[in-house]
This record gives sequence, structure tokens and C-alpha cells, in this order.
Amino acid sequence: MSEGYSLMIGGEQEPVERLRPIFETLAPAADLGWGHVGPSGAGHFVKMVHNGIEYGMMQAFAEGFEIMKGKTELGLDLYQISEIWRYGSVVRSWLLDLAARALAEDATLSTLKGWVADSGEGRWTVAEAIDLDVPAPIITLALQMRFISRQDESFAAKMLAALRNQFGGHAVKREGDS
Repeated sequence: MSEGYSLMIGGEQEPVERLRPIFETLAPAADLGWGHVGPSGAGHFVKMVHNGIEYGMMQAFAEGFEIMKGKTELGLDLYQISEIWRYGSVVRSWLLDLAARALAEDATLSTLKGWVADSGEGRWTVAEAIDLDVPAPIITLALQMRFISRQDESFAAKMLAALRNQFGGHAVKREGDS
């Protein structure tokens, strides 16, 4: 299969048919990776939900790799694991290909900051889920994790530590502690 764009086209049938050669050229294949999904606005809506799903998938990969990184006594090679998973695994995907590429370039991702932007589609998907009374905890939490990534210092985390310390004498870390 060739490379191309996944196209979710909304609009009236006649213009979609007239523009079909363009869509077939841009898509991975003439009959794959694109389709007329409904009336005007449907394409944008489907793409928005697609990107919301992407948020959840990316978050799952990020968490899984962090769990493996945290198991230091096993000395896991995350790049090697990403390459193993790329073939025959139920989690194989283009996102996993991209994770493997990132790990090949920098196995510890040491050159990156853990700050993740959002481009709006995740927010819009969550808002639609709320409006439609559809539970979407994975997409919602993935969006929230992007917000968490932007905080150098979380007042909420400090409050949680303080509350645990107050009610149960649980240990806290103070500025200057290592």
C-alpha cells in the first residue's frame, strides 16, 4: 500500500464525485483510506473524533513505555521492544512506528521536555461526548494528561500532599529535599 492521507469527506454527493480523482490521488489507494462520510460538516466531525481517539492511543503508548522504563532492574531496551511490537502484535500501528523512530533517535528521549500541546480536536471531542451524554473517559483523561504535562509545579499536587500529611501524617517532600 502506498502512502497517502486518510480523508473523511463531508458534503453533497455531486461535488464529492467530481473531486473523486483528487481524493483517490491523495489517499493511500484509490479505494482505501478515504470516503464520503455524510453531509456538509460530517467530514470535520469524523476527523475530530478520529483525533480524539488518537489522543487516547498516544497516551496508552506513553504510559506503557513509562512503566517499562520504570522497571529498571530488567534493563529493558525500549527501542528493541517497540521494534518487536511493530510486527505481529495487536498494538502494531503507525503510532508505534513513530514511537520506534523516536526511540531510535534518542533512546531516553533526553532531548525532549514533557510538555504536550493540544490542537483542539480532543477538547471538541470531549465537549461533544458531554453534549451527547456519551461517556468518553479515555479521551477525556488523555486530554487532561496533556494539561498536566504543561505544569512545572502543580498546586493541586501540593494540596494533595498537604492533605495526606495533615490527616495521616504521610511523608511529604519539601523544597530542597532530594
